[in-house]
Amino acid sequence: MTMSIMPVIRGRRAGALIILAGCALAAGAALQPRSVQAVVVYDPTNYSQNVLTAARALMQVNNQIQSLQNQAQGLVNQAKNLSRVSFPELQALTDTLRKIDVLMDQARGIEFKVANADRQFAQLYPDAFTRSLTLDDQVTAARTRMAAQVSAYRQTVTLQAQIAENVAVDTSALGSLVARSQGAEGALQVQQATNQLLALTAKQQFQIQEMMAAQYRAEAVSESNRAQEAAEAQAATQKFLGSGTAYTPN
Repeated sequence: MTMSIMPVIRGRRAGALIILAGCALAAGAALQPRSVQAVVVYDPTNYSQNVLTAARALMQVNNQIQSLQNQAQGLVNQAKNLSRVSFPELQALTDTLRKIDVLMDQARGIEFKVANADRQFAQLYPDAFTRSLTLDDQVTAARTRMAAQVSAYRQTVTLQAQIAENVAVDTSALGSLVARSQGAEGALQVQQATNQLLALTAKQQFQIQEMMAAQYRAEAVSESNRAQEAAEAQAATQKFLGSGTAYTPN
């Protein structure tokens, strides 16, 4: 009797244990998803690596932005170096030189042209010892030479007056060129401003040369007239004396 009851009790205990184990497994299975969703895992090593990667990426972006800014500034500098500067004073300088050329072309008596100067000089100042002119012809020739001398001095005075008027224009142009030179932005503008100042200097040198040419021409005509008069006077004296000697009273 006792022997038959013990297996039954043992079987009941085993069943109860099995039931309890199943309930525990069920409860654990029910609670497991909620606990996994609520827990956050923090990995310091992974976080540091992510921050370092982001910093490097930001640095690369900044370097690219700086490179683009440098390229843009380089293009701006190139544009400044290639920018041109206007030269409105050039037309005024050219006009004043053209006026002087017109005055030089109005020369009378002896022109400022090599092809005509020798011929005209020979006509005005022939050899007084080889020609034979009447008194009227001599007077006419002397008047022609005097007119050429007066015309040369008149042209010199007119040319000097024109150059004096150009000085005021050149002063204004010089102020504009200096201001434009000081405000030049690029290398091309600086070079152009320098060339403009050199052009103004060259124009003034041309004026001085032409004024000196007119002045020296007038002086040359005046000295030539004196020399011609002296030669004609000597030729007239020699003609008057002939092969004899001058009368000498006792």
